Amino acid sequence: MSVKFLPRLIQLLSLTVVACCGCQSMSHKQQQKLIDARRHSGMGFQKIHNGSWEDAEELFAQALDKSENDERAHWGLAESYWNRGKTTLSVEHMEQAVRLSAGDPKMVQRLGRMYLDIGRLEDAKSHSLWALESERDSAEAWALYGDCLHAAADNSDPDHPALQPALAAYHRALALQPDYPKVQQTTAEIYLKQQRYDRVLATLDRLHDTHGVDAASARVDLLRGIALKQEGRTDDAKASFLRAIVKDRSDPDPLIELASLELKEGRVEQARSALEQAAEIAPKLFID
Repeated sequence: MSVKFLPRLIQLLSLTVVACCGCQSMSHKQQQKLIDARRHSGMGFQKIHNGSWEDAEELFAQALDKSENDERAHWGLAESYWNRGKTTLSVEHMEQAVRLSAGDPKMVQRLGRMYLDIGRLEDAKSHSLWALESERDSAEAWALYGDCLHAAADNSDPDHPALQPALAAYHRALALQPDYPKVQQTTAEIYLKQQRYDRVLATLDRLHDTHGVDAASARVDLLRGIALKQEGRTDDAKASFLRAIVKDRSDPDPLIELASLELKEGRVEQARSALEQAAEIAPKLFID
């Protein structure tokens, strides 16, 4: 190589070294910001676990100030906004979390649940199927898929074609996670709609066996009472309706069901008393 070209070569090499060092420095700074962001996100989720939602929201916002690429910060901020009823902002951040995580199944499933809760049924269903593509053994994803199918069914039609696939999805969820009260209750709702009272009782009895009668929701007691009533087990039905009344004073349905049993047995005063209580809770139900 000619000596006269050496200075120019050295200059080019120097510029290349400086550029490479600059890129490495920038990359290191970005990595450090992401590490700091994820540290804040971790603290934010701990605050959520402790019920400190305002502190959690502040930590997630700080995390995103450090790095917009922290998917967990977007997820955490989405949960914080959701807790405050800011559903639009919540969904936007959850969508970002899914994008940045390259479709993490848990985040996909959570976004699908949000879509379902705000009425975006097709988006919810597509995300439940997306989650199942990655995690076929996820009880939560099967439950979400079942909920999407159930939501698509006409509540007044016990023979709606979406109900059987919904039941199948719930059964898959329960096979993976037998102790799943929400799914057990929804499954019982479908069986009741189909007048399969023995299946209602079998499903809810298992829930009672696992969690105890007192821990079950008022809705579970109401569903069980209706099935018992249809099976002719009047005393057990009354007991179930009474438990539902005690657990949820805002629901008139168990009082109305109880009144129908009392009237059937000729206990007019008891029936009137139950109906009067129901009318106080929901007067519109008793207006012609």
